[in-house]
Amino acid sequence: MTPIGLSMDASTTAKREVLVSGAGISGPALAYWLHRSGFAVTVVEKAGALRDGGYPIDVRGTATEVVRRMGILPQLRDAHIDSRRCTFLNADGSEVASVNPHAVAGSVEGQDLEVRRGDLAALLYAKVRGDVEFLFNDSVDTFDQYEQGVDVTFRSGRRRMFDLVVGADGMHSHTRESLFGPEERFHRYLGYCFAVFTMPNTFGLSRELMLWNTPGKAAALYAAGDNDELHAFLNFHQPEPPFEALRNPDAQRDLVATVFAGAGWEVPGMVSAMRDADDLFFDTAGQIRMPHWSSGRVVLVGDAAYAPSFLTGQGSSLALVGAYMLANALATNRDHTAAFAAYERGVREFVAMNQALVDKGAATLFPTTARALEQRNTMLRALVTMPSAAAPPAHSALTLPEIAPTP
Repeated sequence: MTPIGLSMDASTTAKREVLVSGAGISGPALAYWLHRSGFAVTVVEKAGALRDGGYPIDVRGTATEVVRRMGILPQLRDAHIDSRRCTFLNADGSEVASVNPHAVAGSVEGQDLEVRRGDLAALLYAKVRGDVEFLFNDSVDTFDQYEQGVDVTFRSGRRRMFDLVVGADGMHSHTRESLFGPEERFHRYLGYCFAVFTMPNTFGLSRELMLWNTPGKAAALYAAGDNDELHAFLNFHQPEPPFEALRNPDAQRDLVATVFAGAGWEVPGMVSAMRDADDLFFDTAGQIRMPHWSSGRVVLVGDAAYAPSFLTGQGSSLALVGAYMLANALATNRDHTAAFAAYERGVREFVAMNQALVDKGAATLFPTTARALEQRNTMLRALVTMPSAAAPPAHSALTLPEIAPTP
């Protein structure tokens, strides 16, 4: 019996139909390149609309070339957050050091970009919304693979057939779980939890970051511009992941409040603001590491396949580069099996190099012992009088091929 919507005598030269699950960063970026190569693309997103706001993200190295080829580099340069300083504080709120943000982030001044996540998402969406079908307020419920395609049932009840399905649905990917099993098999927990939210800028901060530390705990206030809003960040060391809290927002707030009880500086006010925040995002710091990113006609991209964690600062860059390389592999190889293999060959070393950055980032910014904290502070004081270090080679370790025409 032929599955729904599938014609056994369909022409092999017809446009291949691809479903992309997730309208974050990698999903719309992939949709753009696939459409350019002649694919018919549908993007499904469980949220009711494009998500705006969000913590600032970085676009560096190879990913900068991706956005240049997309034609959105000038707009991203206009949206670039030109932070002036990063001030590190002791437990009592006194200053340890005030340094150039590029020296801490490992970015290249004048080349790499830091933008609000919502600004990047909006630019990507604007590039494809007229050419790509978007299904908001829906998601993939189940899918069944056949030799000729993938039969997808959506939560809305609609059912459609696609040639290929791409999971671009983030670190906690439903697509990955359906295809390969529980997240725990692939999640490398890095020993930290964090809470991110916005709060009023009552401190007069402007284009700067203030980071308070005690061993195993950190609190940051980030003014991405000159407005009345701050991005607040509470991070803490937790030997085992708090699985119950991950499913319960009230438990998340209680856990953070308990961990930071008695903390100095502006932390009590931050905890109070967290209690009232309507945009609280709580999660563990972790990575996704998988032996394979595809099975049959379904493939993963971005955080769903290889989340590097915020500790590397490379999540968005990997998403952009991975989307480009997957699209190129599909445009170059008519056979999806060969395309997915080429995608993995082309990206896996780049992913591994960038995921490896986590071991330096976590130890530097969020030390868990008094000795490690003092070593970090000594390093920061030295940075004040030293030129900014060069960006890690991992950021630019991949040279992009030219997107091939559809065979």
